[in-house]
Amino acid sequence: MASPDPVAISLHPAAWQADRVALESIRRQVFVVEQGVPEAEEWDERDPLCRHVVARLENCDVVGTGRLDPVGKIGRIAVLDEYRGKGVGAAIVMYLIEQAHRDGLGEVYLYAQVSALGFYEKLGFSPVGPEFDEVGIPHRRMNRAVGMANEQRVGFRSVEKDPHDP
Repeated sequence: MASPDPVAISLHPAAWQADRVALESIRRQVFVVEQGVPEAEEWDERDPLCRHVVARLENCDVVGTGRLDPVGKIGRIAVLDEYRGKGVGAAIVMYLIEQAHRDGLGEVYLYAQVSALGFYEKLGFSPVGPEFDEVGIPHRRMNRAVGMANEQRVGFRSVEKDPHDP
């Protein structure tokens, strides 16, 4: 079976306060509506501290998002259903890994839904430790070294100005 055509997107740094409506909209659709994560579990005190990214179509519609916690945890990777399998999620993850490198981190980690382990393994992550439950969904911790020699490139344009930087 041929892989789906990639979609033309650009990646943009986002700030929790300025871009909250778009970030919440994508995450609510993916996690709360589709996956049944309780609304109260989706939002946490870490959001204002994290670096966020959004994936935008040429018409500026936001179709995906993710975040990087200052401790090196990648999370909240969410892509609207009709854009999954087209490289958007991989582009978001790789953008966040590159951001971690710019921030001087040597390693990143995430809590992958067990159903997505293969996706993250293709991006260089390795499972660590046992499976565990998070919000009623089986997860597993995965780690990945950060560094330009390790990076896989994806064919999406990123806009480098980060709202966290002066």
